[in-house]
Amino acid sequence: MFVATHPLALNMDIDRIRDLIGGWREHIETAGLLARSVALAGARVHLGAGHDVVVPQLLARPTFIEQAAALADELGSAFHEVVLIDSKRNAIQRFVDRSRSSTEPGHRDAGEMLERQGGLAELEAVYDRLTALVATRPATKVVRTRAGEIEQAYRDFLDVLA
Repeated sequence: MFVATHPLALNMDIDRIRDLIGGWREHIETAGLLARSVALAGARVHLGAGHDVVVPQLLARPTFIEQAAALADELGSAFHEVVLIDSKRNAIQRFVDRSRSSTEPGHRDAGEMLERQGGLAELEAVYDRLTALVATRPATKVVRTRAGEIEQAYRDFLDVLA
């Protein structure tokens, strides 16, 4: 939604970048690291040209966040770390529903990857890692979301950027 209302802003979707890497499903870890590196390189170019970059990604480990923050600082760009989150139960249910019913390949891929990596137990662990990480990052802005309230979540997101 942000890029639709902010001309020349870039939606740096790391999953889409990963999808462009040959054989990524057989090399998930390596492909993920490569995709993040490509994302940072692209963000460097885009931020350097004076435009916004949004990374709509679940980042439950700090390395990429710290790399993105350092890049923004190096280029004199603002860096906003925002987490959109629902309750654990609701977030898990939303993920399951989306991966089962979505027509978007990325959502289906996420569901398939989750099944290979431990299913619902892994999804619960990811949620726990995310909330633990947020607790260690005082500058992180948290937006509470609820299923079906996309417009409200977006307004709340914009509010924390202001």
